Amino acid sequence: MPNLTDVSKRLLIGRALRSDKLGETLLPKRIALPVFASDALSSVAYAPEEILLTLSLAGVSAIHFSWQIGVVVAVVMLAVVASYRQNVHAYPSGGGDYEVATVNHGPNSGLVVASALMVDYVLTVAVSTTSGVANVVSAVPALRGHELALSVLLVVVLMAMNLRGVRESGSAFAVPTYAFMAGVIGMVGYGLVRHLLMGDTLHAESAGFHLEPTPGNGALTGFALVFLLLKAFSSGCAALTGVEAISNGVPAFRKPKSRNAATTLLMMAGIAVTMFMGIIYLAHLTGTQMAENPAQQLTGAPAGYHQKTALAQISEAVFSNFTPGFYFIAAVTGLILVLAANTAFNGFPVLGSILAQDRYLPRQLHTRGDRLAFSNGIILLAAVAIVFIAAFDADPNRLIQLYIVGVFVSFNMSQSGMIRHWTRLLRTETDPKERRRMQRSRVINTFGLVMTAAVLIVVLVTKISHAWIAIATMCVLFVMMKAIRRHYDRISEELTPAEDAADSALPTRIHAIVLVSKLHKPALRALAYARLARADTLEAVTVDVDPADTAALRAEWDERGIEVPLKVLASPYREITVPVLEYVRRLRGSAPRDVVSVYIPEYVVGHWYEHLLHNQSALRLKGRLLFKPGVMVTSVPWQLESSERRRTVRSYSAPGDVRRGEPRRRTVPSGAAVEIPAAPVSTDKDAVT
Repeated sequence: MPNLTDVSKRLLIGRALRSDKLGETLLPKRIALPVFASDALSSVAYAPEEILLTLSLAGVSAIHFSWQIGVVVAVVMLAVVASYRQNVHAYPSGGGDYEVATVNHGPNSGLVVASALMVDYVLTVAVSTTSGVANVVSAVPALRGHELALSVLLVVVLMAMNLRGVRESGSAFAVPTYAFMAGVIGMVGYGLVRHLLMGDTLHAESAGFHLEPTPGNGALTGFALVFLLLKAFSSGCAALTGVEAISNGVPAFRKPKSRNAATTLLMMAGIAVTMFMGIIYLAHLTGTQMAENPAQQLTGAPAGYHQKTALAQISEAVFSNFTPGFYFIAAVTGLILVLAANTAFNGFPVLGSILAQDRYLPRQLHTRGDRLAFSNGIILLAAVAIVFIAAFDADPNRLIQLYIVGVFVSFNMSQSGMIRHWTRLLRTETDPKERRRMQRSRVINTFGLVMTAAVLIVVLVTKISHAWIAIATMCVLFVMMKAIRRHYDRISEELTPAEDAADSALPTRIHAIVLVSKLHKPALRALAYARLARADTLEAVTVDVDPADTAALRAEWDERGIEVPLKVLASPYREITVPVLEYVRRLRGSAPRDVVSVYIPEYVVGHWYEHLLHNQSALRLKGRLLFKPGVMVTSVPWQLESSERRRTVRSYSAPGDVRRGEPRRRTVPSGAAVEIPAAPVSTDKDAVT
C-alpha cells in the first residue's frame, strides 16, 4: 500500500504522468491566452492607478495629463507586441529573449537578459498577489491588516496548482481570466452607455475631494513638470509587463506553434489596449483621484477615510445603480491579479530549465516532475516571491517601483538581437519575397527598440531611487550564474578521461577493511561480502571506545576462528570517525597507488521514528571518506524485521496500462526475483565501528 507521503503527494498534485504523455499537455489558443497573457491583461488593473498616483504629486492640475500618457503607453505596447510577433517566428524553441540575446550578442548578453527575466518573474508573482489582495481589501475592509498572510497563502495555492501541470492550471485559470476581460470591457461599455445615451453623471467617491500637491512640491512647471510626466509614463508602462511571456512559452502551444503564439499575442494586445484606455477614460470621466498620502493631500475627505483602488472607485461609480456589478468587478479583479502570477509560474520554470541545460543554474531545475512540469523551478519561484512579499510588507505600490527595469532590459536586448538576426540573414538571402519580409520585420523590431530604449532611459532616470534594488539583484544573479557555469566546466574538465586513462587509472593493489564493533549478523555479512570481492589484502578494523567491549570482541573473534585479522585502533577521546580516517590516510600514504576499499555494515529500519533510537556514525563516516582520494566505500545493508514488514512487492503491467505511481500488489512465486524499493537506512555504533 502507498505510504502517507505518497497519498498526500497524489492528493496535492495528482497522478504521475508518463513522459510520452507530454504532447497531451500542449495548449490550444483559448487556454494559452489566460495562461500566458494573464499578467499583461491584469496589468491594466493597476497601471492606470500608478499614472494617477504619480501625477497626484503635483495636485489636481496634472491629473488631466493621464489620458495623453495612456495613449503613449498604448502605442509602446502595440510596438512591443508587433516586435515579439517576429520573435516567436524566428525563435520558437522557448528560449525567448534569452535565446535571442545569446545567439546574436553572445553568452554574457544572454545572462543579462536571463537575470532581468528572473527578477521580472519573481516580481510578477509578488506584485500580482499583493495587488489582488489590495483590490479585495478595498471591497472587504474587514480583511485590512491581513494582507501579508493572504498574499503568502495565495502564492502557496498558485504553486500547488502549477505543480499539477500547465494544462490543468490553465484550464482552472481560464474562467476567471475571461470573466475579468468580460467584466472590465462590460464596465467600460456600460459606463459609456450611461454617460452618452442615458445622460447620467458618474462620480467617483474621490471626485468631490480636493487634491493638494505633496508638501514641498506645489504646482510644478517647466522641467519639474516634464520630469513628473516622464515618471508617470514610466509607471504606466507597468502595463507592458508580461508581454514577453508568450515568446518564452512557444513550446507549450499546439502546432503550428509559432503561428498560434503570434495569434495569441495579437489577441492579447487588442484586449489589453482596449481595457487600458477604457479605464483611463472612465477615470477621467468619473473624476477619480488617487493620492500618495491621502491624509495630507485629500481635503474634504471624511475622517478615517481609506483610499480604495482606482478600479474599485471607477466600478463603484459606473455601477452605482447596480451594486452586484461593483462586487463582480472587485472579485474578478482580485482573481485576475492573483492569477496573473500564473504567467510567471509558466515562464520562470521553462527559463530555469533552459539555463540549467546550459549549465548556468543547478541541474535539478532541468528535471520534470510527476506532472511533467518543472517542479523544482515552480517551488523556487514561490519561495523567492514570498521573501520579496515579506520584505516589502505586501505593499504593491512599493513592489511595482522595482518591476519595470528587468522587463525593459530584456525588451531592449531582445529587439537589438532581432535586428542583428535579420541583418545576418539578409546578407545571404536572395529571394526577393523573403528579403522584403525580412526587411519589414527588421523595421518593426527597430521601431520596437526605439520605443523600449526610450522607456528604459526614462525608467532609469525617474526611478533609480527604487530601481537600484532590482538592478543589484540582477547583478547578483549574473555573477552567480557565471560561477555555476565555471563550477560545471571545471567538474567536466576534471572528469574527462585522458587518452591513456585506462592504464593510468589501474591501482596496483586493493586493500580492503571491514569496520566492526561486535560480531553480529551485519558484521558477518560484511566480512563474507568483502572476502567474496577477493581484494589483495583484507582486515577487520574496530575502534577501542570501550576497553571491555573491545576485549569481548577479541575473545569472540578468536573463539570463532575467523581468519580475517582484526586490527584495533586506539581512541583516547572515544571518537569513531577520526581514528578510522587517520588509519585510512596512513594506508594511502604508505602506498599511494593502492586503493583502500572500506566496507561498512548497516542495518535497515522500517519506520522513521526508529532513526531517533540510533546514531548515524556510518553516515558521518561515509561523508568524510568521500573526500579522501583513492578510497572506495561500500555499504552492506542488513534488513531488520521492521523493514521486512514494510516491504511492498510492486509490479507493473505492460507500458501504458498503469501509470507510474500506481502500484499493484500480486502474489510472487517462491524464489522469484522482484525489485524491492529501498527502505530507510539507520546506522549506529552497534552496527559499525
